[in-house]
Amino acid sequence: MNRSVQVTLVALLLLVILIFGLVVGRQVFLVDGGEPQSAPDLAEMNTYVYDQPRPLAEFTLTDENGETVTRESLRGRWTFAFVGYTNCPDVCPTAMANLQRTNKLLSNELPQPDYLLISADPEHDTPDQLKDYTAFFGENFHGLTGDLETLRELAKSLSAVFTQREVDGELLVDHSGHFALLNPDGELAALIQSPHHPEEMADAFERIYEWAKANRENARS
Repeated sequence: MNRSVQVTLVALLLLVILIFGLVVGRQVFLVDGGEPQSAPDLAEMNTYVYDQPRPLAEFTLTDENGETVTRESLRGRWTFAFVGYTNCPDVCPTAMANLQRTNKLLSNELPQPDYLLISADPEHDTPDQLKDYTAFFGENFHGLTGDLETLRELAKSLSAVFTQREVDGELLVDHSGHFALLNPDGELAALIQSPHHPEEMADAFERIYEWAKANRENARS
């Protein structure tokens, strides 16, 4: 066998090895790329992210404009949800102010979320009352009111609780103080515990969004 033939055979062999390596590498990449990434660890930001988002309870409630809202209504956007009430003297105004500050800190490159106050006092939180209250914080702040037990079940699916008690003829409401982050599928994606720091909340939202986006892209590949 002359030298030119040997060179040709070696070249063909190397080409076959290269192609085989590329095919195997591509398959490995696709398999690895298709695996969902674990949820980011944001414990330093008082945030817990679910590897698998949790569905919310089915509900039919009324928003601040008097319109009917269901679980399906929450699809299509990110939402920070909070259980509270408009007559709350301390926790709720502070929480809403933190959400307002977080909203202003978010990069314009990110999807702009809604902020939802779920009433723990529907007897007094009429749609008009909610509208006056939420409008102070921004146009993307909304409220939900309606049947007490429906609100309680929705709160429960957000890992929140609230209780009502009467003291000296005055209604007192005790409720959870964390924020629940809902993804665009209307599912519970993360819990943000107090103390709430708007800078950290804005950072946590960006990291959760980027993680969820990467997993969606991997699922499509």
